[in-house]
Amino acid sequence: MFNAPRGAQRYTAPANGLGASFVDENPLAASVYDGLDPWSAAPSPSPPPITTVTSAFSSVIADATVPSIYDKAFTAVDVTNSGETSVNALSRVLATSSLPATTIDRIVNLVSSRPRVSKLEFFVALALVALAQSGKDISVEQVAALAAENNLPEPTLNLDAIQSSNSVFSAPFPNYRQNSTAVRVTAPSYASDDPWSTPRFRTNSTGGGISDYNSPRSATTNGAPSSLSGSGMPKDWWKKQEHVGVSIQGQQGFILNRYTVYEISTYRGAPVHRRYSEFVFLWDCLVRRYPFRLLPALPPKRVQPDASFLEQRRKGLARFLNAVINHPVIKEDGLLSVFLTEPSLETWRKHSSVSTEEESTSKRIDRIEEMTIPSDLEDKLAFVRGKINPLIEQWQRICILAERIIKRREAAAVRVPSSLRRTYLPAHFAFPPFSSPSLEFSGAAGSSRASIFSHGGSTHSDDHALDEQADLARLTNVLRVVVEVNERCWRGDECELCDGVRQGVSHVAVHTQRQSDLLEQRTSVLLYSTLEALKSQRDMYIAMRDLFIRHDRLSGDNTDRLKKRVDMNSLKLEGIKAAQKDNWHVEADRIVGIIEKDQATIASLLNRRVFIRASMWHELRVVLHNRENALLSQLVQTFARDEQSFADSVLNNWQALGNAVEGMPFE
Repeated sequence: MFNAPRGAQRYTAPANGLGASFVDENPLAASVYDGLDPWSAAPSPSPPPITTVTSAFSSVIADATVPSIYDKAFTAVDVTNSGETSVNALSRVLATSSLPATTIDRIVNLVSSRPRVSKLEFFVALALVALAQSGKDISVEQVAALAAENNLPEPTLNLDAIQSSNSVFSAPFPNYRQNSTAVRVTAPSYASDDPWSTPRFRTNSTGGGISDYNSPRSATTNGAPSSLSGSGMPKDWWKKQEHVGVSIQGQQGFILNRYTVYEISTYRGAPVHRRYSEFVFLWDCLVRRYPFRLLPALPPKRVQPDASFLEQRRKGLARFLNAVINHPVIKEDGLLSVFLTEPSLETWRKHSSVSTEEESTSKRIDRIEEMTIPSDLEDKLAFVRGKINPLIEQWQRICILAERIIKRREAAAVRVPSSLRRTYLPAHFAFPPFSSPSLEFSGAAGSSRASIFSHGGSTHSDDHALDEQADLARLTNVLRVVVEVNERCWRGDECELCDGVRQGVSHVAVHTQRQSDLLEQRTSVLLYSTLEALKSQRDMYIAMRDLFIRHDRLSGDNTDRLKKRVDMNSLKLEGIKAAQKDNWHVEADRIVGIIEKDQATIASLLNRRVFIRASMWHELRVVLHNRENALLSQLVQTFARDEQSFADSVLNNWQALGNAVEGMPFE
């Protein structure tokens, strides 16, 4: 049940993960960002505890109560709820404390020597700020002593003054904040029992004012005629897609019954809260109603998931909802609308019946639409079927390579602990420091051995390329210290030479800060917009592969057997009429009833065959063909614009610096 409802439909890579490649592990299992493969069909147990570089600070804070301003400050800079932030962001927070630049630089260097700052390191830094503001000695030992007394000091910070530079990039998806500390008061109170322990689909209503969802709503009921000309989608549909935001709100329950609550935000109304099992309920109903539609799979469940896995699953759930809410047919489903708007799905299920009848039972394909189905549909489907597995493999590799490149840009590449190094090949962490974004993506898309896998070496060979952003932030702090120390000249009176040089160094600090901000913005857009778009492309091909699997399993019927039975009963009926034995009318009526029932079933099954063909043609021509091309064009164009904007902003930043320091004096 841990990985329900994916079942046996999951992608199984070749034995070595990359076919004939010399990389002998599944590339997705080696993802730097994903950690373990969240799309595996096998149950994924909790990984063993790993000693990290931040473990020393866990004993500093220990179990002390953290003042609210600590969490407020960290939330202000950790907009993605990743549990860590950049040195640049920490420096911006500390700069609001009005402490001397020398003190700020000392605190930053005390808490972290890495490109990123963990939450514990961030808290220790705030405690050190509070000590400095009160005139006490700043030391980690002093913070540990106060934490032991459960008396961590509160710093004075002007968090409203934190201003991140306006982004020059295309806005990613709306920022739906995550709250990992507590569930909102308005969140529904769920029962502690597993919802799967009760009957999965209710058939009888149990209350008044009940909404009956025995049939899915769809705008294409009775088969609106389609045309081979055009895409079958509205004009500029890719500009009008609806977006769903999914954020983690916290956990509820106790011990074994603990579960994560997700907040779903749409433009349809107030946010609603759902647990993972309710996503499974929705998926299970949709896949039963629409077995011949492109329906993305859900990310799996894991025993004792860590924060990284929960974040990865949150993104997977968001991609699932964004796919179904923009599907031309599924988006009109009544249950989907309830899932996105009903405050408490558990309460709604108690008073509503949910039907899982197949879509074909309530819809019919008219003659005109049936004529639009090409006679060589099977050949077209076979052609696409032959491409699906290679496309899945290559898009998996693109996602992995893009993740690695982004993490290196963020200067936060994973330094793999020794306990996990056996899981990864050296080549997985031996990428050269790319200098051109276009080269990076051409390497990812083409999977070129020369540009991607031919650079071997130790993981330590990358260390010099990991610290660009962090070092810029540290350089900014050091330059501010230099300005502060040289505030007065030894001559005692006003010195135009010292003042001019000091102002020039101040300009350098301003523009190195700006460069660090630009790097941080670019990484955020790549990680939460570009990368998710790449993964959506991969998920679409996996969904198409799953559609073929469901088609092979569910499209068969017993029409031929029923036709034979009708023929046999017809012969039997003729014999009874010819013999005209006693009570032959009764027996004849019974056989006539059986024949009529079988003929009705045959007609229904034949209609279902036509509906399945129409559905497969619709998914191929309208959904897959449009989305795999239009959305990829949109992704590439947006990526190109963002990279151009970044390059222009970097150029403008350094040109502005050159103009600002042009008048620095020499004598």
